[in-house]
Parts: sequence; C-alpha cells; structure tokens
Amino acid sequence: MAGAYGLLLENAEQLVLVCGRGEKYLLQEGAGRLPVLPHASLVVGRDGLIKAVGQADAIRSQFSGALFDRVIDCSGKCILPGLVDAHTHPVWAGDRVHEFAMKLAGASYMEIHEAGGGIHFTVEHTRNASEEELFNTLKHRLERMRLAGSTLVECKSGYGLNLETELKMLRVIERAKRSMDIGISSTYCGAHSVPKGKTATEATDDIINNHLPKLKELKLCGEIDVDNIDVFCEKGVFDVDSTRRILQAGKDMGLQINFHGDELHPMKSAELGAELGAQAISHLEEASDEGITAMARAKCAAVLLPTTAYMLRLNQPQARKMLKEGVIVALGSDFNPNAYCFSMPMVMHLACVNMKMSMNEALAAATINAAYALGKSDTHGSIEPGKQGDVIVINSTRWEHLIYQFGGHQALIDYVIVRGKIVYKNEKCGIMSSY
Repeated sequence: MAGAYGLLLENAEQLVLVCGRGEKYLLQEGAGRLPVLPHASLVVGRDGLIKAVGQADAIRSQFSGALFDRVIDCSGKCILPGLVDAHTHPVWAGDRVHEFAMKLAGASYMEIHEAGGGIHFTVEHTRNASEEELFNTLKHRLERMRLAGSTLVECKSGYGLNLETELKMLRVIERAKRSMDIGISSTYCGAHSVPKGKTATEATDDIINNHLPKLKELKLCGEIDVDNIDVFCEKGVFDVDSTRRILQAGKDMGLQINFHGDELHPMKSAELGAELGAQAISHLEEASDEGITAMARAKCAAVLLPTTAYMLRLNQPQARKMLKEGVIVALGSDFNPNAYCFSMPMVMHLACVNMKMSMNEALAAATINAAYALGKSDTHGSIEPGKQGDVIVINSTRWEHLIYQFGGHQALIDYVIVRGKIVYKNEKCGIMSSY
C-alpha cells in the first residue's frame, strides 16, 4: 500500500488487541480471553489513527513501498494498548504525608477528616495556590502517569469547594488537555466534601444554582469543556437525595454521571447510579447485591480502586461477584493525597492479588472498560484500525510481565506512544530508525 505513514511498529513477539470486533466493553467471558497476535506489526497514520494491525508478514506485504516517518523494531517485545486511568484527583497543592502515620496508627479516614485533615486540609492549600503552581504540579504528575503507561487519564476538580477555586482547577485541567500529549477526561467534582460553614443542603443548592450554570456558560464560550460530574455520596458528606439532585442537574446540562459511591458505608449508591443512567460509579467497596445487579442491567461501569482499599484497609470491592453478575469492571489509580499512586501496572497487580481478578480481566479493566467508563471506548482502549494510536511497547516476550512485575514498569516499558507520537523512550532501548 503506497503512501506515507507516521509510524510502523514491526515484528512484535505479541500484540495484545484487547478487542478485535469493535466492542465498547468486555464482560467476564470476553475479558477472560483477550485476542493476542503473535509476530505482529502495527501501522499508525500521520493523523494519529491506527491504519492496520496484523501478522508481520502480511503488514510487510500490504505496505511494501510505503514510506514511514519512524520505524521501530519490536522483535522480542510486546505491544499493548495505552493504559486508561479511570479515576484520579491530580490537581492540588500541599501533601498529606503526615496523615499516613496517623492511618498506620489506626486512625480511620473519617476520624482524620473530622480532625481537620483529609480533604479540608488539601482544600486550604489548593485555594492558596496559584494557577501556575497547580498547572506545574499537574503537568509533573501526568508525566509520571504517562511514564507508567497511561495514555488517557480522568482528572477531577474537587479541592476547591467554592466556585472560584473549582474553576481554577478546571482551567488548569483544560490547559493540560490542550497542551500535553496525553488524553484527559475532565470531571467537575465540586461536591467532593461539604465546605466549612455550610450544610450539605446549602452546598447542594450552591452547586446547582451557581456552579453548574457557570460551567455551562464557560462550556458554551469554549473556555472550559467538562466531560463528567462527580459527587462523593457518603455518610456525613452528601446523602442520596443531595447526590441525586446534583447528578441529575449535571446530566441535564449534558455531563456524564461518574461518581463516588458505597465506599465507606452502604449508601445504595449503586442503585442510584443505575436509576440515573450513570456512565460509571467508583469505589463500591460497600455496594449491595441489589446494587450490583442494577449496575449490570444498566450497563453502568464499576471503577474499582484497589490502591484505596489497600491503603485505607477497607473491604475489597466484590470484583468476582461483579464480573459474574455481568458488570462492566474498570480500574483506576485514585491518585490523590490520600492514595499516592501513579502506576496502573501496580493497580492491575493489586486487582489480581487482592480482588482475585485474572491478568486478562485486569488488562481489559485498565484499557477498554476504563475507556468505556469515560465514554471514550470508541476511540481508546484497544488496538483496532480507526482508533487512536495510543500504545505501549514493553521489553518482554510475554505481555503479562506488565502486571507480574510489581513496581517494575520503569525498566520494562520501552516506549509510550500517543496518537502515533513517541512521548517516552526508555534510554536503554535500541536505536530507532527514521525514514
């Protein structure tokens, strides 16, 4: 096939498609048997989209005479879709390293919260930070996520709790979305906690009457384009009725519902999400059996966060029950001051060990299903012609090493590629040809 193309990745030992028939998500059966091509090659066009994938000999024949801007010999290596992190809180100032010692000494999340720590500690520092400071720290954090293989990341606001600071955070996310080589799905999370001096009802009214109309105005004039709306539905924070009001108002202005639910206490958040047509619900450590069934019927994704359950010593989400019931299971790092993890490979490892997921299921959850949770599985999450050319190349003859090597991604990942552009190259990998 004559012509000029952006990138050829050739002769990979294994190429993990994840999906091969345009699936928007994978349930238990599909996730358990991911399609893997041996001795395969991949072509990405100059437009950043995948043009062809197949056996190396077939691709070589199909594109004989074609010109490529870059060619990478992937002999002895594996190609996988770029990882998708479906839940992060990456915009904030200050840190809470001192709280880690309190947790280790037995203090609960809510005890720290009620003592003036937790979210409110971060809110104070974030309100005082400049927009430039917040952007620089966000840029650094996203770069670290990208080094670990993440090419699409959900980014939340939520450490402002007043309109001024929430907008400051969303402007920072928008700036990163427009300037960085990484996919971003932005989430308004002004209902992350009840601001000091307000009741939950007052905070709910403020969000519905002031925050959301301003977001709609800024979206219409092209300043800030928010994708999702989030609420921390939890005992002592926003109850089910307040959560319903905020999420419905967000949905009415075109935002996807993607919220925190059933983390510390059973709140019937899963049932609420299914009722409202939520795209996804995160956490779900305390989800009820009825809620799990309702999510499966509603095709509402469960974004499970194994780092949070691990660090806060919570009950593990019922991943196996969810998979058996037909829930679309996705994964996220929950990167935030309370769960400081940039690495989706480590998240997948924890999901396998602590939540009893298989490696195939974990990879599906960190690619196509995480993309579905963000409403982006038509463009991300698998290696298929027409999708965005987001892939990673690992220096191993078996793709499972990405999960098996706990904390080993720094040496294992050779290339991270976004829209066909090499955004990270491990200094130790081979010389790249250029034509």
